[in-house]
Formats: sequence, structure tokens, C-alpha cells
Amino acid sequence: MRWSKVLTLAVILVIVIALGLTAAAPLSIFKDIKWLPWGKEIILGLDLQGGVHVVLEAKDTPEAEVTDDSLKRAVAILENRINETGVAEPIIQRQGERRIIVELAGIDDPEKAVRDMIQPAYLEFKTVEGETIVTGSDLKDAIESRDPTSGQVTVNIEFNSEGTKKFAQATAANVGRQIGIYLDGDLLQNPVVNEPIPSGKAQISGYADLEEAHTIAILLRSGALPVQLDVMEKRTVGPQLGQDSLDRSINAGIVGLIAILVFMIVYYRVPGFIAAIALTIYALIVFAIFIGIHATMTLPGIAGFLLSLGIAVDANVIIFERIKEELRSGKSTRSAIDAGFKRGFVAVFDANVTTLIAAVVLYYFGSGPIRGFAVTLSIGILASMFTALTMTRWMLHLAAATNLAKNPKYYGA
Repeated sequence: MRWSKVLTLAVILVIVIALGLTAAAPLSIFKDIKWLPWGKEIILGLDLQGGVHVVLEAKDTPEAEVTDDSLKRAVAILENRINETGVAEPIIQRQGERRIIVELAGIDDPEKAVRDMIQPAYLEFKTVEGETIVTGSDLKDAIESRDPTSGQVTVNIEFNSEGTKKFAQATAANVGRQIGIYLDGDLLQNPVVNEPIPSGKAQISGYADLEEAHTIAILLRSGALPVQLDVMEKRTVGPQLGQDSLDRSINAGIVGLIAILVFMIVYYRVPGFIAAIALTIYALIVFAIFIGIHATMTLPGIAGFLLSLGIAVDANVIIFERIKEELRSGKSTRSAIDAGFKRGFVAVFDANVTTLIAAVVLYYFGSGPIRGFAVTLSIGILASMFTALTMTRWMLHLAAATNLAKNPKYYGA
């Protein structure tokens, strides 16, 4: 029985080391190796990889005047458009009464990104007399697709209940006649109505590829801009932290983490060794969550992770000190572990909850990088509580059950 538990601990250690090396691969020179399935899942923010900085200004036109409400709606539409394109953690904020600042990370084609971002995207269906039947405001959804047989790329649109009713009436009244489809005043296509269309669904075709159709579908789903936006400034932004500095920071972090783990093992011995395993598992859990939610790595986000790592170490220190006190009072190893976790839980729980409250406040009132810091900090805290209060305790009980680790001196007492 004793050797089976020792073997269990050894297997856990080997698995953790193997997973640790694998998880660390995307963060170093292994990031560019194509056969790693998650090598490209580590997304870097504007401050780490650079991007584009754009200043937009709303202009009065005969059709629309700039107001506070119209500018707020313009910001919301820009956010929807950019988020649907998959850009990682964009920064979109107002500046003054008429300007909007947009910063996008990792853009391959800045010209196209800005052009798609500020396109009005005003959709109209018109009769041959020029009467507008329905507009983009009547849309419910727009999805791009490719016909598997013909290969034709289309945007399939669906109207809301009001739009469906108007579209059905218009197609019934115009059987055998053309209804033009216009986007920003340009005729996209001019099909002939063969029969009434009561379903409220239509197709827009004529796109070169699926990417172009996808862009149009995003514009239609997000809605037309309420005001005209002109580009006042556009410039490429370099990373705030260069590659050399980033590599040095990663190396410094690795050295610091190793120093912490060595200290824990030397000072707390068996609990310290188990804490090193638990902290490695904690780091793997956090990185797995980051990859799973496609989180963006920014400098504030990395700072949040490092802060949560310090909190995880602090939780282990509190619990181990309690265990040492119980051992000095004469309790058995197993009883001391149970009492140490019981007495240390309140302090660990209070510290983590208060930090979580601060993170929630930062997320609610902050924006951009501040929210990234709050998210990574919250994820790190929850993962550290799980590993410290469950994983560490379970492994300590396994160690205490073996004759190799029953002596109190192995627990630093």
C-alpha cells in the first residue's frame, strides 16, 4: 500500500512536468513550431505585438446631425463590427464631443480594416420607381454561405417581423418586376420577383469569395452607422515592449518562479515540494483557461497573472505555517494537516474574496487593458484557491500516509 501511494505521487509529478513543458512551449521559441496545435492560440495585445491607431471624427451631413446619442450608437456599432471580425481586445473610446479613438492589435491589412470599420452599410430594397421597401433597420440576421454545388457565394438575410410583413407585401405587388438591392447607394443586384416571398428571407450574391461576403454580413448585422465618420489620423503602432525585452521578461519570470519553488522546498520540505507541484498545476489550469477563452496577453494581463501567482504562494505559506504550529503542539501528521487547512481556510478565503471584489470593480468601471488585468487576476485567484484547498490537501494526505514522510521535521516543524 505504501509503495502504491509513492508511485501515485511519482506519476503525478511526471505528468505535471510533461504538461508544464508542453504548456510553456507556446510562450517561448516553440511558439512558431507549426505542429503544436495550440501554438497560435496565445494572442498578444497591442502593447506586445503592435497594431494600428485610428482617430475618427463624426461629421454633420444633410441626412444626419452629430449628437451625443448618435455618437454613442456609433461607438456601439464599431464595437460590434470589430468584435465580430475576431480582433483581440480592441480599444474603442470617445475623445471629446465628436472624436472616437480605435486601437486594433495584430492587423494584417490596416487599410481594409479601417475601410470596413467606417463603411456606412446602409442597406435598401427599392422598386423600379425608387420607392424604398425595407432597409437594414428591418434586418434580423445576415449570414454568409457558399453553395456546395455551384460554389456561388451569397449573403443570406432574414428580416424581422415588421420587415417580413413589408417585404411580403412588396414582392406580392411587384411580381414580374425588378427589386433593386442597394448598399450605401450602390446597386448590388437587381433581381426579378418571380413570386411573392412571405418568408422574409432573401439572398445577396455576386461576391468574389467567402471573406468578402463575411465582411458584408458583419456590416449588415451590426447595422448602419448613424453618422458619417472620417479618418483624421491613422498610424501604425509598434509594440511597447520589444521582442528582446519580452524574452528577457519571460526569462526573468522563469528564474523568479524557480527561485520561489526552491525556497518553498528548502523551507517547508515535503509541503513545499507538494506546493511546487500544485503551483505548476495551477499555472497549467490558468493557461488552459486563457487558451480556451482565447484570452489576449497584454502587459496588464501578465501583471494580473503574476499577482495571482503571488497570492497562490501566499495561500500555501499560510496553510503550511498553520500545519507547523499543529505539529509543534504534538498532533499527528494527518491531524495537523486537517487542522492546518481548517484554521488557514478563513484567512485564505478572506484575502481571495477581497481581491476578487477589487477585480470585479476594476472590470466594471475600467476598459481595455484594465479589464484584461481584472480578468486574468480573477481567473488566477479562482484557480489558486482550487489548487491550494483541494489539490495540495489531497497530495499532503497521500504523503502523510507513507512512512517516508511521517516525521514532523519533513514538514519544517
